[in-house]
Amino acid sequence: MERTLCMFVFRVLLLILIISQLPCLATTLKNIATDQSSLLALKASITSDPRGIITTNWTESSSVCSWIGVTCSIRHRRVAALDISQMNLSGTVPPHLGNLSFLVSLNLSFNHFSGSLPQELSRLRRLKVLTTKLNNFSGLIPPALGLLKKVKFLQLRNNSFTGSIPISLSNLSNLQVLDFTFNSLQGTIPEELGNLGSLVRLSMQENRLIGPIPSSLFNVSTLETVAFTQNALDGSLPANMCRNAPILKRIYLGSNRLCGRIPSSLLECSQLQMLSLYSNRFSGQIPEEIVRLQTLRM
Repeated sequence: MERTLCMFVFRVLLLILIISQLPCLATTLKNIATDQSSLLALKASITSDPRGIITTNWTESSSVCSWIGVTCSIRHRRVAALDISQMNLSGTVPPHLGNLSFLVSLNLSFNHFSGSLPQELSRLRRLKVLTTKLNNFSGLIPPALGLLKKVKFLQLRNNSFTGSIPISLSNLSNLQVLDFTFNSLQGTIPEELGNLGSLVRLSMQENRLIGPIPSSLFNVSTLETVAFTQNALDGSLPANMCRNAPILKRIYLGSNRLCGRIPSSLLECSQLQMLSLYSNRFSGQIPEEIVRLQTLRM
């Protein structure tokens, strides 16, 4: 009798355990289905796939985690990385990619994607890497990207983005690389970018930027590279360029409209390796102090 009662209790507990896991299982299946649906929307937006990688490999009959360019996390079995770079793809990026809620890295580089970058990407709150370099994206850089608080690498170079640099990007406290080189960005450099306390490389070469270089940028102690070559920047160089950015290694400011004297405080950049100031409107002599920079390369 006692044994029968124990068996009954055990079966009830087992049944309760199974039932309690059903919602989790259903949620997992739903999440996988959401990831699949999002990627199939991307597939449908691709107008040219010369190598047939996406069109033949991304099928509903196979697991999303086995698709070329897709990496799933071991723990959650969700899409954690999407790397479809160098596939010679053409098309647009649908807003559905914003549903890949576990995505950590998105690499669309070296393709022919066009159109705007969907603001729905701002929902990817786990995202650490976003790179779209060497495509044909156009339109404004979505200000909503400033919501990607975990992003470390934001590389949108070699596209056709227009408009101004969103001030909201100054909220990206973990950002290490900000690269908007080779676009058609206009307006001034927001002084709020000086709030990017983890920034290592800031590159906005070959755009249409105007105005002075904000001195706030050189308050970032982690900064190693500043590159603003071929814009229409004016004004004098900030006197504090090296005072609060002691590990600055590369300064590229050629082909602008900068004027005034070259500050002797450049000597404080003790690790400076590259200094490019050609085709500007500087006056006076080159400070003798620069010659004493032993790390400077010719």
